[in-house]
Order: sequence, then structure tokens, then C-alpha cells
Amino acid sequence: MKTMKNILVAFIVSVGLQAFAQQTPAPEQSGAITISGATAHIGNGDVIENSVIVFEDGKITAIGNSGTATKGRVINASGKHVYPGFIAPAKSLGLIEVNAVRASNDQDEIGDFIPNIRSLIAYNAESRVVESMRPNGVLIGQATPQGGRISGTSSIVQFDAWNWEDAAIKVDDGIHMNWPNSFSRGRWWLGEPRGWKPNKDYPKLLGEIREYFTNAKAYGNGSGQPNNEGFKAMQGLYNGSKKLYIYAEGEKEMIDAVTFSRSVGVTDVVIVGGYEAYKIIPFLKQNNVPVLVRQTHSVPFRDDDDYDLPYKMPKMLVDGGLLVGLQNASMSNFQTRNLPFYAGQLVGQGMDKETALQLITGNTARILDIDSTHGTLETGKSATLFISEGDALDMRTNVLTHAFIDGREVSLETHQTELWRRYMEKYSRK
Repeated sequence: MKTMKNILVAFIVSVGLQAFAQQTPAPEQSGAITISGATAHIGNGDVIENSVIVFEDGKITAIGNSGTATKGRVINASGKHVYPGFIAPAKSLGLIEVNAVRASNDQDEIGDFIPNIRSLIAYNAESRVVESMRPNGVLIGQATPQGGRISGTSSIVQFDAWNWEDAAIKVDDGIHMNWPNSFSRGRWWLGEPRGWKPNKDYPKLLGEIREYFTNAKAYGNGSGQPNNEGFKAMQGLYNGSKKLYIYAEGEKEMIDAVTFSRSVGVTDVVIVGGYEAYKIIPFLKQNNVPVLVRQTHSVPFRDDDDYDLPYKMPKMLVDGGLLVGLQNASMSNFQTRNLPFYAGQLVGQGMDKETALQLITGNTARILDIDSTHGTLETGKSATLFISEGDALDMRTNVLTHAFIDGREVSLETHQTELWRRYMEKYSRK
């Protein structure tokens, strides 16, 4: 009887672990793989019909038309499409699992100026939210801290790993700062008018930012000073190893932010959000500032804005000659899986489909400085790519059959796909 009890307990534990454990990351690529016959969307605007893509040891070794020699295992993808893995920038993916559960929230720390907070060491490689990105082709992300004035330091990760060390593509790539608003909205719960009014604290807040940057630069130029982890983390902005990602929406805020950055010796700046960036395109272009623009599926900020401003904004910036990527700004992390459909929506605004694709592949890779290894399907770059039965920018046809990260074939099964099959079976019953 005791033996039977032990067997029963072992069975229950085994089932429980299978129900709640995350998937095992894919093994290293063991042999050459060829994808043959697909339409290859390179990610730089080019397309190769009836393509042949060969990759070994996690790298693309050959790409061309049907005359290119195949090697190793051949995947017949005739009638299908191949894309580089989509990239989700400036999101706290892997840092928060359930917003309402504080214990699962590592996206924010106490303090206003905390550039030394490194998102990478808090990255949860077993996140089910991260796992749910893969079936739509989102295979890479910039794990980014949130909150405060200077939120911390981001790192770029791939979405199939044992731990944060395995996940890392680029460690400590940039510092993220929330620029203050020059206008504030009335707090109706205190009896204030609901409309916008000038923020009387704006000059003071800018002074605090300038003081911090000035002191950080002086710290780097000095010697024998007391240890200051925040100032140490800031040195990457001055030696070129880190970018400064500034979250700003208004015209004045963006001009002030870029002008300030130049004045304190920070030249590698990216605007995140940029709701009014279309008003200052020449200024941003002159200062070589790229924009990670907000998701297209949103309503305008103000009543007198064009009703479709968020939808057409990326095209306006691209047409103006800016380097543009798409960022899932105010939406919850799980909605980042819709990134390809934000890009696809731009086609309806008149943008060329391959240009729209660049906003979540090649352009974003350039902005994040990983374009030498990721973002496009080119010889020598990482074999981080996927095969879709149809147009990956269209939610009706983006059906992945295979996905690879560094040449490793990753699972496309998630908690969501399991639920989908479960309820499809339920509602298919007569």
C-alpha cells in the first residue's frame, strides 16, 4: 500500500511540473539547414523570390536565388515567406509577469536617478509573456527598466534561453530617461481645472537633470572620489558604449532633450515615443536623432489632433528622412506580440510593405546597434529568422511553421496556443 502511495505522489508531482514548467530551450544547431523555395524578405527593403537560405553553427552562410547550392537538412518552404526575427525595443519584457502581482514586478526600482539599475540581471528567461512573442515572429527584445527620471540600463536579449546570461545579445546597451513634461494636467480630484497648463516645476526638473549629468561627467574625469555606482553607469554615455534613450512626446520636450544632451556631451540619443516628432523633422534629422515611435493602434492625445495621427505618424517620419523603428509604447507587455501588425497597418497608410517591415527589423537593429549581427537576412549574420505561411504583417496570414534563434529551432507552443486548441475543440463539438 505504501508503494502505491509513493507511485501516486510521484505521478501527481510529475503532472504538476509538466503543467507549470516552462519549455526547455532549443539545443544548439547540430548541422546545416537549408530553407528552400520561400520568398525571402531581407529586412533592408530587398526581396528574393524562390530563395535559398543556408545556415550553420547559428550563422547564415549563404543566401540567394534558386541557383544557390543547398546543404544539410532541407526545409521545403515553397509558397511561404521567410523573415528576420522581429525586434521589440524599449519594453520591460521579462521584467514583469503579472502587473497585479508585486512579487513578479522587477521593472521599477526605488529612486529617481538610478542608471546603475541593470535590467539584465532581473530578466526572467522563463517568462510566459516572453514565450508568447515567438508565435508571431517577435524573437528579440530590449529588456528595459521603467519609472523614475533615469530608469536604469537596458540590455538586448533573445527569447529562448535558460537564463539571462544565455539570453544576452548586447549587455548594458543604453540608459533610459523620462523627460519631464513642460505642461501638466489639472488634478480634478483636488478641484483643479482638467485642462493643460504650464508646468511651473519644469525649469527646476531640468536643473536637477543637468546637475546629475554634470556631476556624472565630472566624476568620470576625476580620480580618488568616493564610489558612486550611478555616476559609474553614466560613463558609457560619454565614452560611446551606451546610448541615451529619452522618452518624450511633445515638440518642446524633444527639442529641449536633444539640445540638453548635446550641451552635456552626450551625442548618441534616441527619442522614444515622439508623438509630436512630425513637427520637428528637420531638427531631428539635422541632429541625427532616430525615433522609436509609438504603436499605431491608438487614439490621438488631444481633441484637435487628426483622428488618424497615430496611424500615419511613422510614415510621416520615414518620408521626412528619419531613421524610424516601432515601439509598443503605452500598451501592456503581452500586446507586444502585435508588433508586426502595427507595421502592417502602415501599408494601409501608403507605406511600401518592405519599408514597413524595416521598422521592426533592419531599422530597429540599427537604432539598437546590433545591425552587424541581427535585423536582416545576410551572410554572416545570426540565423534568427522564421518561416510564415503568408504575409507576416497581416494577422490573418501570419502563421509560423518554423522559427530559429541563432540557428536553433525553437518551439512555437505557448500557454496561449494550448488554450486556443483547448477551446477550438470545445466549440467544434456539435
